[in-house]
Amino acid sequence: MTDLDQLHFFTTPAHQCSYLQDQSAVTLFLDPQFQADTDLYSQLSQVGFRRSGRYIYKPHCKTCRACVPVRIPVAGFKMRRTQRKIWKRNQDISIRWEAPYLSDDSWLLYARYINSRHRDGDMYPPDQSQFKSFLIEGRPEAQFIEFRLMDQLIAIMVADQLSDSLSAIYTFFDPDKLNRSLGVFAILALIESARQRNLEHVYLGYWIQNCQKMDYKADYRPIEGLIENRWQVLRQ
Repeated sequence: MTDLDQLHFFTTPAHQCSYLQDQSAVTLFLDPQFQADTDLYSQLSQVGFRRSGRYIYKPHCKTCRACVPVRIPVAGFKMRRTQRKIWKRNQDISIRWEAPYLSDDSWLLYARYINSRHRDGDMYPPDQSQFKSFLIEGRPEAQFIEFRLMDQLIAIMVADQLSDSLSAIYTFFDPDKLNRSLGVFAILALIESARQRNLEHVYLGYWIQNCQKMDYKADYRPIEGLIENRWQVLRQ
């Protein structure tokens, strides 16, 4: 096991927070020149780090602790009533794991999703070079989880397989199929895959109380948050 104290990290200058209005943020990055293996990446996930493209990072704000790393303990997870309905509703969808790729289908699905759902976000307008750097040219643990209806690609979840867990990185889906709740279904499918592989957790990134973009993460129970360097079950 690598001694994390021996690693080199860098901090960004203060920048506009992506989640809290009128707040600034600072981000801590693992030295991007350092070749972290899967075990080390897994260790870093256990202490609150995430991945974006090839960068492994976590919030490092001096006065704000709003961003709480969260994960689902797979063995204890039970679907809620609404989640069971979504799971049953989508049993006609086929699921397949693939190495990350760029194709006409994956790009068009991503572009439609960004144009429809995130016109006010950092990824608008959609750009193929950004698609590659964010979702494809990241780490060897990354997988595209394809969701297809008949032969039509309707969703892709990007997830990393860690030593003992799965980490959800990003999901994009057909914006015309809102009745299927594909974002929820993708997380449920990831939890089920982790269960089948005897993995301990599914990481969902950061949760911020009272942030509408993050509210969905609290719907998966039980869910653990890393608070004061200790993983503990979050209670409503």
